[in-house]
Amino acid sequence: MRGRPTPGLKLPPEDRGSASVTGWTRRHWIAVADHLLASLRPYRSPLGARISPPGRGSWSGADTDGLEGFARTAVLAALRLAAGDEPAHGGHGGLDDLDELAGQVTAGLLAGTDPRGPECWPAVTDYSQQIVEAASIAVALHESRPWIWDRLTSGQREQVAWWLGGTVGRGVRENNHVLFQAVVGEFLASVGAGHDRAEIESRLEQIEPWYTGDGWYLDGPEIRHDYRSGGPGEYAVGPAAAYDAGRRFDHYNAWGLHLYPLLWARIAGERAGARAALYRERLNRFLAQYRLLFGPDGAVLHQGRSLSYRFACLAPFWLGVLDDATPLTAGQTRRLASGVLRHFTERGAPDPRGLLPLGWYGEQDVAAQVYSSPGSPYAAAMGFLGLLLPAGHPVWTAPEERLARERADVTAALPAPGFLVHRTAADGIVRVLNHGSCYLTAPPAVERDDPHYARLAYSTRTGPLIGAGSGPGEYTVGQADALRIDNHLALLLPDGTATRRERIHPLALTDRYAASWHRPLPPGEPVPGALPPPVVSVSVPAGPWEIRVHGLCRPPGWGVREGGYALAAEDEPEELPDAVPGPRAAVRAAPGAHGPGLVSAVVGLHGWAAAEVRRSVRANAFGHCSAVPLLVLQPASAKGFDGASEEVIVVVSAVLLTGAPGAPTVPDVTVRVDGAEVCLTWPDGRKLLVSPVLPWHAPVDRD
Repeated sequence: MRGRPTPGLKLPPEDRGSASVTGWTRRHWIAVADHLLASLRPYRSPLGARISPPGRGSWSGADTDGLEGFARTAVLAALRLAAGDEPAHGGHGGLDDLDELAGQVTAGLLAGTDPRGPECWPAVTDYSQQIVEAASIAVALHESRPWIWDRLTSGQREQVAWWLGGTVGRGVRENNHVLFQAVVGEFLASVGAGHDRAEIESRLEQIEPWYTGDGWYLDGPEIRHDYRSGGPGEYAVGPAAAYDAGRRFDHYNAWGLHLYPLLWARIAGERAGARAALYRERLNRFLAQYRLLFGPDGAVLHQGRSLSYRFACLAPFWLGVLDDATPLTAGQTRRLASGVLRHFTERGAPDPRGLLPLGWYGEQDVAAQVYSSPGSPYAAAMGFLGLLLPAGHPVWTAPEERLARERADVTAALPAPGFLVHRTAADGIVRVLNHGSCYLTAPPAVERDDPHYARLAYSTRTGPLIGAGSGPGEYTVGQADALRIDNHLALLLPDGTATRRERIHPLALTDRYAASWHRPLPPGEPVPGALPPPVVSVSVPAGPWEIRVHGLCRPPGWGVREGGYALAAEDEPEELPDAVPGPRAAVRAAPGAHGPGLVSAVVGLHGWAAAEVRRSVRANAFGHCSAVPLLVLQPASAKGFDGASEEVIVVVSAVLLTGAPGAPTVPDVTVRVDGAEVCLTWPDGRKLLVSPVLPWHAPVDRD
């Protein structure tokens, strides 16, 4: 089900000839870009150096937030300038309007880099947000060079280069931020300004150990040595600041770790040489897997941080075309990209004000991290890189093509991030069963799980419960415990609080199943030498269902709980009546702008005693009201784990997320449990033997 474009967004007529799937053309992209840029005018400062949309500020302060708004929208302006004067709605071109746009960016640039001016930007310091925004400004100046940089006087160029040069020699965060310094340095080199060639090469080298294969990068090393220890500019760094940051895989592979090396290569030109060839080869491999994370309806996997960037996730697809580094055809790229942009514009992004607020579809700032400002979502500008391709390019003229296997059910293992992709053709939902990606929040946080990384599963149609905190590590204990419900297996302490899943240790991953283990950490800081026995979890797709097998130990008086997908909508999802015997709970969300009504259900196949539904409000990026079906095993009063003898408990559940019509039925899989061994049998006689305990023995297929 499609929604309607944001009120005020004027779009050209659809073209169902060349764009049979989405109806969108290059002119639609230009219309959205123009609408976003025009809607920001009321939020420009008098001299234009700051753009400050309304919303919750970041931890960097108002001045840096205003710079962020300018820098990120400058990228969108630059891409619009590079697109030329092709009108969005027909008729005379918009060259005069483009001159005005270039003038606005130039005025803000000069006001912000004037050290004596009333709107001067904060100076670049070690680990500062200014380094991030300097990279956006460098990219904008490079891609719009004839419009802005080439029109500056020599004195104005020196002024701009002076501010950008503040990044040289600075300390940077030990993640994707190292690439920002490399991009700024290369731009300075390209215009003959002061730079440090050794620093540029060092920053590019720094990401090499993070490359894990198949096009996937970690977003920084697993052991990091920097974190914010206080207010702006206060960081702990060096060996004494070392901490386990986890293995972080998410959309930053798209809008950071592939994007900026190839933007660097565009600026470096021939100097990029072998590095550029390597980056292109990795991008090609990445896109072959990354395309699986998008629904046929344009929906995007909701997992990871900085999700307010929304369609910035399209950047690597455009780069694949620009650099001849994509396994997709021109028609497939066009169909995927236009589908995503249309999907968001029909669901509240941009909103009725023409703005991209913090949130996913509409505004929900609780879904954003503490480093995000009201201008942060305009990193979505990178999703418009396709405007660098001229109107006559095949990506804009070739007929749209559906992606390979789009009409079929798909299960596909992505070994590098530890994802098992599970897509059903009947409803187009993409689910990712997560047995590898984990983000451990930095000190001084004690409970370091993050709901956008710690869950067993994510999808293109649901989001995790996020509560009313202000970002990773910012929840109170009570709020955090309330969040550990959906797609989470928790041991429940006698007081009812839930254990958490932090570090995820992959065990096995194939197209048929995924497995991992974690320590079920109770509230508070882990005590060295007193860690609880591990939980082993195995996920097996079965049609629209996922069979989960868990092996765990529980102390006397402790319970166990497992949740399914959190459904969210503006109206409360309804609870469906029991249709099968045994522990079962199901909820349905009414059809709406997000698509046909969804059903989320859980069924206890072994070991579970009861089921229930937990509800919450303002806790999910997909809607005001949320509901999660749960399975519960009450505390054991008899013998249990006492430190000397371990009682292994095996529980088996079936978890459903579907948008297909009709009432949900139980999965057509027979479960037999013999001690710590579980046998799953399908109607065609196929069997899978699973032993969810350590030491690990891989499941055995018996066809």
